Amino acid sequence: MSPLSNKERMQIKRQDMPAQEPEVRRGNFDEVALGLTWELAKLEAERCLQCAKPKCIEGCPVGVLIPQFIQALREGDFIAAVEAMKQKNNLPAICGRVCPQESQCEAVCVLSKKGQSVAIGRLERYVGDFALREQACPPVPAPPTGKKVAVVGSGPAGLTCAVDLAKLGHKVTIFESLHLPGGVLVYGIPEFRLPKAVIAAEIATAVQHLGIEIRTNHVIGRTITLNELLAEYDAIFLGTGAGLPSFMRIPGINYNGVFSANEFLTRVNLMKGYLFPEYDTPVKVGQNVAVIGAGNVAMDSARSALRLQRLAQKPVFSEKTGFSGEVHIVYRRSAEEVPARAEEVEHAHEEGIIFDFLTNPIEILGDAKGNVCGMRCIRMELGEPDDSGRRRPVPIAGSEFEMPVDEVIMALGTSPNPLVFEDADGLERSKHGTVIATEPTGRTTKARVWAGGDVVTGAATVISAMGAGKQAAADIHESLSDETLFDVG
Repeated sequence: MSPLSNKERMQIKRQDMPAQEPEVRRGNFDEVALGLTWELAKLEAERCLQCAKPKCIEGCPVGVLIPQFIQALREGDFIAAVEAMKQKNNLPAICGRVCPQESQCEAVCVLSKKGQSVAIGRLERYVGDFALREQACPPVPAPPTGKKVAVVGSGPAGLTCAVDLAKLGHKVTIFESLHLPGGVLVYGIPEFRLPKAVIAAEIATAVQHLGIEIRTNHVIGRTITLNELLAEYDAIFLGTGAGLPSFMRIPGINYNGVFSANEFLTRVNLMKGYLFPEYDTPVKVGQNVAVIGAGNVAMDSARSALRLQRLAQKPVFSEKTGFSGEVHIVYRRSAEEVPARAEEVEHAHEEGIIFDFLTNPIEILGDAKGNVCGMRCIRMELGEPDDSGRRRPVPIAGSEFEMPVDEVIMALGTSPNPLVFEDADGLERSKHGTVIATEPTGRTTKARVWAGGDVVTGAATVISAMGAGKQAAADIHESLSDETLFDVG
């Protein structure tokens, strides 16, 4: 069979990802997207034009060799596809599920100029799942260098940095504050988007083949400090993320039933609150829930709350309370400004999440027992652009109204946990609490300490954190290879 011409390739439509039906999936925590079959994956791979100057690689924060792995995939050479993928990406099964490819590699695909881009993320997931299933192309470490590196945090930045350094022959120890490794991948992203078995398998591959040690239940700044780590290790990478939640400064914020998205999602994901009483970690779910914000974390919180309602048989209308078992996304800007991935917003709409745009809470109402019983809001309109380039939301005088809710989840962003910086003299931070680090190396103002991911940028994407971890690993390796670690201040 002769190869297809580019004209023929451009006539193949983008393949849809099989998924659970909305009325079924909103009652369970099983993965929504079911993955491409081989027939669909091969057809999607055929759409790639194999450009001479592939912009898609430039659009990927870790520089995945996209045309190479797609070419191998459509030829049916799965091992070659994995090899090409893993040259740059240590976590393809994870990235294929949660990375915003539509705004990165797929956004600059040539096909997107006249139609739909190649579904790079879906093909990445297919290759990543094959690699896990078949244990294909496990990482191989270089001969030991005798150097020791401490990686603080086992999220995407820390895992990427640790794996890259271990492959280069350095002895790597990861310090994780929680009882399971994975960071935000484990506590922040619901099972229906990223199964915990996938995360565990990706981590197990690195630990098994590279000899990486993971020490859980180690809170840096309490269990051990940065300065104490520096006495034992040649270099440190900080990939601690941004786990300190933000709250609105409005009356009623301390009523029972107000959660940060971090706490809510940690109870659901890491502590498996959705499996109560099998796991003795119940999580409160309201009859009417309001999630404040419209990023990916807000979508995850709202969709998790909806599932908890269904599992608890909560969506029952009450004449007394007026509650009807609803979950609302409350966002002060319009639909056009929503920062969450388009796919997540689409799934939320399909599942029955109600979107209240151009709406802003001004007070949380409580009953005599101190429990949330409502929320006073005000309508907004868009004014002139602010520093972010988006039009600033402005309150409309006299438009206040009350929303009947009994649970409020704040999904308004996060900042780094200050505990990490106890006994860390010389490590400079910004006014927002993030670590000041030089791009792209990740060097901080403290000698022998590097940092990357959300602890530097604030809350961002999994793949951007991985990119920071990869760049820092390269610079750490170069420094360690010089035999003398210089002052990186």
